[in-house]
Amino acid sequence: MPMILSHPRTSNFSLGRILNSVVCYLAGVMWFMGLAFEPFTLRTYMSENAMGSTMVEEHFPAGERALATGREFAAHKKKIGGMPVDWLVKTMESQGLEVFTQSFTRKLPFPDENKERYMVRGTNVYGILRAPRASRTEALVLSAPCSEGNSNNQAVGLLLGLARYFRSQVYWAKDIIFLVNEHDLIGMQAWLEGYHHTNTTGGDWSPLQGRGGSIQAALSLELSSDVITSLDLVLEGLNGQLPNLDLANLFHAFCQKIGVLCTIQGKLQRNDWESTSGYSHAAQTMMLMVLKQASGRAWGDHGLFLRYHIEAATIRGVNSFRQYKTDATTVGRLLEGMYRKLNNLLERLHQSYFFYLMPSLTRFVSIGYYMPAFGLLAGILLLRALDLWVQLGASAPGTEDGLAEREQASSPGVLSLLTPVVISHLTGVALYTLPIRSQEMAVQHFPVSETEAVVLTAIAIYTAGLALPHNTHRLLQGEGTEQGWRVLKLAALLYLAVLLGCTALINFSLGFILALSLVPIAAFITPHSPKYPSAVAMVLLSPGCTLLYCVFLFQELQEIPVSLHDGWMLFLSVISQGILDHSLYGSLVYPLLALLVYPCWLLLWNILFWK
Repeated sequence: MPMILSHPRTSNFSLGRILNSVVCYLAGVMWFMGLAFEPFTLRTYMSENAMGSTMVEEHFPAGERALATGREFAAHKKKIGGMPVDWLVKTMESQGLEVFTQSFTRKLPFPDENKERYMVRGTNVYGILRAPRASRTEALVLSAPCSEGNSNNQAVGLLLGLARYFRSQVYWAKDIIFLVNEHDLIGMQAWLEGYHHTNTTGGDWSPLQGRGGSIQAALSLELSSDVITSLDLVLEGLNGQLPNLDLANLFHAFCQKIGVLCTIQGKLQRNDWESTSGYSHAAQTMMLMVLKQASGRAWGDHGLFLRYHIEAATIRGVNSFRQYKTDATTVGRLLEGMYRKLNNLLERLHQSYFFYLMPSLTRFVSIGYYMPAFGLLAGILLLRALDLWVQLGASAPGTEDGLAEREQASSPGVLSLLTPVVISHLTGVALYTLPIRSQEMAVQHFPVSETEAVVLTAIAIYTAGLALPHNTHRLLQGEGTEQGWRVLKLAALLYLAVLLGCTALINFSLGFILALSLVPIAAFITPHSPKYPSAVAMVLLSPGCTLLYCVFLFQELQEIPVSLHDGWMLFLSVISQGILDHSLYGSLVYPLLALLVYPCWLLLWNILFWK
């Protein structure tokens, strides 16, 4: 048999491909980190003409009365051990609102140990202030969740105070809906589904007896203290959706006008952009937004409005900066000004950006600036796929010395390629379906709770996928071919490129984080790589480990570092919360990871152990 010696140009070409991939990867990471630098950002500005001018005089005088109402609400809530529905109905009716209630029931797929609930029953109370100067075809919503304990009582008091004040004004051209929802997102989900006559999550709720017009915008208010030092703006919604940037601009404009300290991601604004500390502060703020958006969860009640194309945000009172103080009257003036501006809208907010990142409230990064960072990473997959295509084309069967017969014998069979693809996706289906379906069986045979059974089953199935190559080889009862793994890797590269591209278009942050971890192993893994170092690297860059890193990074960026044990427990809590968010609200992160991303990683794992 003649010996085939590799030409020096071949090794140089391989080295060149590796260097090109490394350069593209580093360029993508550096591009992303550079987005927090001032030359890469744009200054925020108001795009909607109806809200451009701030010539509005705010006259909300009843801050102290609102706090007194909040304390009265807290007393009634403590007395009955839950939401004082009758008191809320009576109070809203005395203010001249059309008041309605909605009862709802929701059984969780497994107990939520974070909030100690399994069967959730509650009642939403809402009052409608009819527009005196229009045909009542449009509406605005102001909501305040009725939380357990002493949380958010002040927000309910301020909501009732604003309802009383708004009732005395005659300039409203839109219905104003004042909503107090119970059990946070579960109650808000029931109310929104009842308002829009949909039921996408299987909840049980009573139909709404009263409705306003088409909702144009909404704000959710969260205040947990009589003393407010700053107002934090929360934008991240379900599945990474963000409201129109003009809503954030409106909030910042009124904070600047009234003199209220405002923050985003809980961090103060800084003006020293050119300094190292200023850039570090902006980068941390932007990365916090990326991690929150990538989680796919709604970080406030506003997050569920976005799925109905309603621009919404949560305004959260913070009591952390002792040198500042904002009273309830000032917060009421700010909300009144924002609603008067939203009342002027002739159409939905649409002129500004829907895809953006914010290193601060005064600067933003548009989609045209951050997408190249992802493109540089995804381009590595396409270049490697093109390289494999060329290699497969160059190894066409010859006609001399029986090479045709040998090449034909070594060509990959359909079964050898289809089997790992099918097994990988069946493993993903098991990861998606079995944790909830098998919880009762696990509780019967092991000393664990239902929640622990769901999480541990998910981890067990995830870990069992590491045995996929061995099972595949046993099923095939034979060895793979050299061309076989190349064809399988070509399919995996194209699969991953399309998957990450579609994810980044919907949720850029999630797509970019997955690309950071999956692109290196997808580009360089082969059966000829050193087995044990490559296997360790693949496990460390797997989707599960990436989630673990994000948990620790999120705590560090919030300046709340945790120990390894606490971080691991928080990681388990994040897994259970992700499964719950999918079942309750329709979050897409868990099915995306289980049904698509994890099987794609298993294909690469199978390539490493190809025989």
